[in-house]
Amino acid sequence: MTRVALYARYSSDNQSVSSIEDQFRICRDQAAREKWKVVGVYKDAAISGASVTLRPGIQALLQDAQAGKFDTVLAEALDRISRDQADVAILYKHFKFAGVTLVTLAEGEISELHVGLKGTMNALFLKDLAAKTHRGLRGRVEKGKAGGGLCYGYDVVKRLNGDGEQVRGERKINEAEAEIVRRIFREFAAGKSPKAIAADLNRDGIPGPNGKAWGDTTIRGHVCRGTGIVNNELYAGVLVWNRLRYIKNPATGKRVSRVNPESEWIRTEVQELRIVDEDLWQAARRRQEEISRQFENVTKGVRAYRAKHVNELRRPAFLFSGLLKCGCCGGNYGIITRDRYGCLNRYRRGTCDNGHTIRRDDIEQRILSGLTERLVSAERVAKAVRAYAEALNSQNRERRAQVELDRKALEKIERGIAGIMAAIEDGMYQPAMKDRMEELERQKADVLARMEQAPEDVPDIHPNIAEIYKAKVTQLSEALADPELRDQAAEAFRALVDEVMLEPGDKRGEVNATLRGEAMNILDIVSGRKSRNRPQVITKDVAGPRNQRYLRNLQGSRRGGFCIPGPIPQRSLVAPSRNQRSLR
Repeated sequence: MTRVALYARYSSDNQSVSSIEDQFRICRDQAAREKWKVVGVYKDAAISGASVTLRPGIQALLQDAQAGKFDTVLAEALDRISRDQADVAILYKHFKFAGVTLVTLAEGEISELHVGLKGTMNALFLKDLAAKTHRGLRGRVEKGKAGGGLCYGYDVVKRLNGDGEQVRGERKINEAEAEIVRRIFREFAAGKSPKAIAADLNRDGIPGPNGKAWGDTTIRGHVCRGTGIVNNELYAGVLVWNRLRYIKNPATGKRVSRVNPESEWIRTEVQELRIVDEDLWQAARRRQEEISRQFENVTKGVRAYRAKHVNELRRPAFLFSGLLKCGCCGGNYGIITRDRYGCLNRYRRGTCDNGHTIRRDDIEQRILSGLTERLVSAERVAKAVRAYAEALNSQNRERRAQVELDRKALEKIERGIAGIMAAIEDGMYQPAMKDRMEELERQKADVLARMEQAPEDVPDIHPNIAEIYKAKVTQLSEALADPELRDQAAEAFRALVDEVMLEPGDKRGEVNATLRGEAMNILDIVSGRKSRNRPQVITKDVAGPRNQRYLRNLQGSRRGGFCIPGPIPQRSLVAPSRNQRSLR
């Protein structure tokens, strides 16, 4: 019996959630008519079809197709799979390689012809939709209404027009937030730094845009892009639209902004929305020009460096850049002075009490020493190998038992089929035999499908695996000292480390470090937990903000970890709590 997976998608929050169920319903009806067995359903709700990268449903569908969990994918139409021409072609190739047939209710079985023609039509539809949306937004802006988004200092006006439809794009001043905007402009024009302004606002308990904490970039923004409080011309009564355009990055599926020529900007006077008077606005501009002249050489150097290295692979500045986290607030640890790490929420926003800093070479050495020692410890390696062998043997026993059960069940079913056939040949046919034969055939198909999906036996473990493993880890540590191999070795170590939590110790200047990462998969074997396999999909995994990853870990992560307290020598490393179990 053909195993089929159903896929459904709707593209915006304005569409009904029932759209998903409607698509599944008509797909199930088709599967029933074809006598296909539905083995899985996959969906993406309120997600655009312009990219497959950011759609978890299509990623899971592709991963399971590669694992051989079904034979056919059934969807309502090809544009439910993707509207992007390149994505459709790539998905079709990977489904074909996996031996999976793609079928839609609208087009039937998908072939190269469908991919070419329908992919082109869907791409043209997206381009035409974007042009119409852009034209409609321009008309709204020229009438003095917002083209989208909500700036700090304003509220959305909700009212209906004469036809009972909601009026979009109208704004009104939020007086409480407007006073904060004026305060920021006054302090900035008076010479106060954006960092100091942000720290004072956070200290006073004033929430920033979207309820988040204030940061220096929230205030200073980017002059050319018009971002940041002090660069927003709406506060001066001028609505600026079409300053930026957005292009999808084909590697990640995310939109990337680009600055449009100033001649394409649309400016509209909206004096009723003015918050900052002209004198204060011009004072802030003079302050910006002064800062620009002061750091002119630095700006030129940075731009020249970026232009020179624009096509090079972006690598972390230091070995553990972006991986260090504050254990008090969950924010990032970054370089605050020369070669010293500190909590950025403390030194940029003033929202954290963790004032402990640590030298970069110190934390790198402690992490490498602790990681290497725990990974190559003879006792721990031997224990991990024993646990792995036991887990492997247990899986093999379960697999063999299931295979034997399936074999016996198949023999019984075949005997039943043979008995019915013999009775028919002897002239003892009864109408009930037909139903019984169909039931036995279905049972036989299920058993055969289960036997085909049974994984193969894993080869035996090499007797010297522990020694080989220790040698490999030692070589990896030594490679960091080799200039030619350092980049590759650093990437290997970063792959082991997901994050390093830094917390102030009891003594003055003491910083304790707790490491979490993929290296702890060894602990999963020792403790009997199964590690999650990385999905093998055609597009790159989208990296979310690291502070979100920290919060997920803090609220109940299953990752392992170990603690590296300092400045205690590495031989005295202590074991952390249950969720941070040490490699012992």
